Amino acid sequence: MADNMEEELDTSPTSATSSSYLLFLKIMSKRRTWVSIFVLVYAILLTSSWNLLKSILSWYNLQSQSSSPSFGWPALYASVLLGAVFGVLSMVAALAVMIPATLVTWIAIVVLLAFFGKPRRTLVIEGRMITREIFGFVFKILLKEGNVVAAVCAVLGYFALVRRNTEVD
Repeated sequence: MADNMEEELDTSPTSATSSSYLLFLKIMSKRRTWVSIFVLVYAILLTSSWNLLKSILSWYNLQSQSSSPSFGWPALYASVLLGAVFGVLSMVAALAVMIPATLVTWIAIVVLLAFFGKPRRTLVIEGRMITREIFGFVFKILLKEGNVVAAVCAVLGYFALVRRNTEVD
């Protein structure tokens, strides 16, 4: 009788769903799966940004070859765009590292508050407040680092483009 019930449970649609769900959980719990996902995302991001970088440089080459009187303006525009692209890429890369680190920090703080005997309502309220503070602080750092990378890349890009343009002439 018990064997018949197990067979009925195995043939039901919910067991197929639960077995596929368990397989999904088993695959996603592996570290190499997450590493593969991150590598895939970075490859897609790099490929799409590489095409954008090539188009910016080809636009600059087209502008520098034309006989327009604006000597430094195309280099300035191109360097600002290159800096913006590298700034966004650095912020996305930092975001991929920031999210797990922030989550671990948040969990540690909430667990410590729970160990100190805080009531559940107070724990929820303080957890929301701490979450808001942590993400606000990390977001400010993320923007600051992205802006610094963008500014450095824009300045270096400007000097590289102007130097390349003067060497060609």
